[in-house]
This record gives sequence, C-alpha cells and structure tokens, in this order.
Amino acid sequence: MGRSRSSSCSTVSMFLVVTLIMVMVNQSYSAGREFTTGKENTIDYADALTKSILFYEGQRSGKLPGNQRMTWRKDSALNDGSLIGVDLSGGYYDAGDNLKFNFPMAFTTTVLAWSVLEFGQLMGSDLQYAIDAIKWSTYYLIKCTNNPGVIYVQVGEPNSDHGCWDRPEDMDTDRMSYAINTTHPGSEVSAEMAAALAASSIVFKSNDPVYSKILLDRATQVFNFANAYQGNCNDCLRPFVCPFYCDWSGFQDELAWGALWLYKATHQPSYLDILNTANYVAYAHEFGWDNKDAGINVLATIELLLNGSSLSEHLSNNGEDYRLNADRFVCGILPENPTSVTYSPGGLMHKKEGSYMQVPGAISFLALVYALHLNGVNQAIDCPDGTHVTPQKMVAIAKSQVDYILGNNPLSMSYMVGYDGTPYFETSNPNPNLLIGAVVGGPDMMDQFADNRAQYAASEPTTYINAPLTGLFAYFAHNN
Repeated sequence: MGRSRSSSCSTVSMFLVVTLIMVMVNQSYSAGREFTTGKENTIDYADALTKSILFYEGQRSGKLPGNQRMTWRKDSALNDGSLIGVDLSGGYYDAGDNLKFNFPMAFTTTVLAWSVLEFGQLMGSDLQYAIDAIKWSTYYLIKCTNNPGVIYVQVGEPNSDHGCWDRPEDMDTDRMSYAINTTHPGSEVSAEMAAALAASSIVFKSNDPVYSKILLDRATQVFNFANAYQGNCNDCLRPFVCPFYCDWSGFQDELAWGALWLYKATHQPSYLDILNTANYVAYAHEFGWDNKDAGINVLATIELLLNGSSLSEHLSNNGEDYRLNADRFVCGILPENPTSVTYSPGGLMHKKEGSYMQVPGAISFLALVYALHLNGVNQAIDCPDGTHVTPQKMVAIAKSQVDYILGNNPLSMSYMVGYDGTPYFETSNPNPNLLIGAVVGGPDMMDQFADNRAQYAASEPTTYINAPLTGLFAYFAHNN
C-alpha cells in the first residue's frame, strides 16, 4: 500500500512509529540454498505464533474488551459512522495509519479463518485468541452490511490521515464513511467481505452454531449483492481508495473466490454454477488482498481432492484446469528455476509489491496447505520441465521463507516489529509502545533492510502480512 506521512497535524500527543526487534537465530534451509548465520539458537515458532496473533490486538479500533492484552492500545474511533447516523466502530486499522479499509481487512479475515480451519488444532492456547481476532473483524463487517442495498467499505479520509502522524486515540482527522450501493457497486470489496464471512462461519460452526448461522446468512446476502450489482469500487470511490487499495486485477477473481468459500460453507452447487458462469480459471501466481488467482486454484483443487466426483461434475472440464493451474503455481516458485517469483541472494521470495513481505507469507501459506492435502492423498506434482515436486519439498520451501522472516537471513534479524508517532518519527530512540508480533514490509531484493520509518514498503506492518504467517507458525511449531 502506497502512502506518505508528514508530521503536520494539530494533535499534540502523537506516537506511532516502527522499530525493529532483533532476534538472532540458527542455520536453516533457505529457498533451496544453504545459508548459515553462524548462530546456534533455534527458531521458536510457537513464540512467533503467539505474537502474530497478539499483533491484531494492537490494530483494534473501537471500544476495547476487558481481556485486551495489548494494554497500551486504548479505545479509539468510537464515533465512526456517527456523521451518517450508523455505528461503524470496531474493526481493524489496516497498517500504520488510522484508516479502516474493508477490502484488505476482509482478505485478512478470510486468510486468518482459513489458517484456523487448517491449523487450529495446532494452536493450543492461542486458538481462542485467533478466534477472537476473527470475531473482532466479522462483528464489524456485519455492522457494515446491516442496511440492505448499502455496504460501508471504508472509514477515514486517506489524504488527511496520511498527512498526520498520530495515535488513533488522539486523532482529529476526518472520519468520513464511504459506501457502495446498487448504482455505485463494488464487487471486489463486497465479494471479499462475503468470503470472509463465509470462511468465518465455518470456524464457528461447531462451537457457536448460532453465530455461525448469522455469519453465513450475511455472507449469502452480501455475495448476492456483489454478484447482482457488478462493478469496481475504483470507479465510484477512486479518490478515496486509489492509489491505496485500488483493485488492479478486476472483480472477477473476488466473485470466484467468494463463490468458492460459500460453496465450502454450504456445499450448494449453485455457487459452482456462478464459478462456471464467470468462466474464471486463471493461470496466475498472484495471491494477496488484490489478486486471488492462485488462492482460487489451490482452494478449488483442495476441494476436489476432498470431495472428488461430487464436486468435479459441477465444474467445467471436471475442474481439471484448477488442478493444472495449482500445480503450475507450485512449479513457478521452485528455487532452482523460479518463473513467477525472484529470490534474493539470501533466499527471500520477491515480486513487485507495495510491501515486500506480502509475497513470501501468502505464497508459502498456499504452498504449505496444498502440500499437506496432496500428502493426504499420496500425490505429488510433475512440472512441465520434468521436475518432480513432492509435498515435502513444498513444505521445505514454505519453511525457508518462515525461517528467513524469523531471522535466518543475511542480517540475522527477525522482521517482527512494533510501531508508535510523530515526536519519534525522526529519532532512533526506543519506542514507548511495541506492537508485538507485527511483521514489517521487510528487506529489498538484495536482502537489505531500510530501517527508515518514512519508507513504508520496508518498515510498515500490515494485517494482511500477518494473516498467512499465523497458520505457517502454527504448523512449524509442531513440525520442525
């Protein structure tokens, strides 16, 4: 996400900056090549898991609960939505700013829910906190969709917010609310919100069936809106969503993504009909808040592996194109011959993204989940160039990225961080508050980290960087 901030705002009490927490770790596998840090400490994945979930408490907006563990974060933005007579308090600030963008927030929620579905049994005492993190978002998304025909998709005016570096507790910038409706649609953001609600409904299905049904009913309503009134949010809210969270890939991927999650939650073939109608089988390696292509192919293939003919008979070409593209996704990230990513000398995956760490986390999560399901049916991947890729190799690639993030890199430091405000924006002194568990944008293509608060691509943490890492940490905490 592109942004810049100045220190010119009227609030006196301000402190929201990024600081780096250094962690020295040991030698580990790094993207198909050996990299030695010279350290003997072991990586503590369980600790990383705990902190990755704790991070979300620091991003909370609204009235905080009594069990809030990130105690320096206080109540904020309690009057969101009041200018238009609705309650839009709650939800998450997406990054180092005080804005609430529903597009990345919904994607964060979808992936966090997927992480719990795949790895919740490995999270131990952290599971309940992960579920709480999901509910904090879904409760807000429900507020945003209470009025039929209107969906609130953003709170906060980006330009004024980015021009003022202050705590959300102290902010006095504009808190405008922005919505889409039947004449000004936004299928990408509404379909992603539907995906988040549907995925979360599965998380709550066994332990809170009443709330699960509420989520699923709302997911259905929101997806029907996204599908019936198709269009890009960019077109009606461009000055407020661009260039921050423009949907560069169009909305068809979100419609397919939402339909797939609603199928997973309901097993109703009508959602597969929507998938077929969209004719959406994209060969692409992208996965993030903007582009869901690789996620669609992997999720559809996993469903095929789990459900077999009962699913394939409802998909065009029996769903074989999804499997083909999921396999090609894996073949494109192989360290010995990468075609869809570039590896830094130290072994970190890169693409042209706003925040560098979006890529290795999201892609590694897909690779790991796909690998485990392939392993469950004793299958592997054969790439067009003849390379045979076992699930174990896919897991090793994912582990190499996790280990790099946690310290097995040329700088021998972890990229988990904290953030705080304007008086400290240009200082190198320690920050008064640490957002424990946040992962910053990270190093560049040459493994160099710009420890500079003004360079957001390197220094800014985001919710959607953390979301896929939570599942990865849970798995490797028990499978090192």
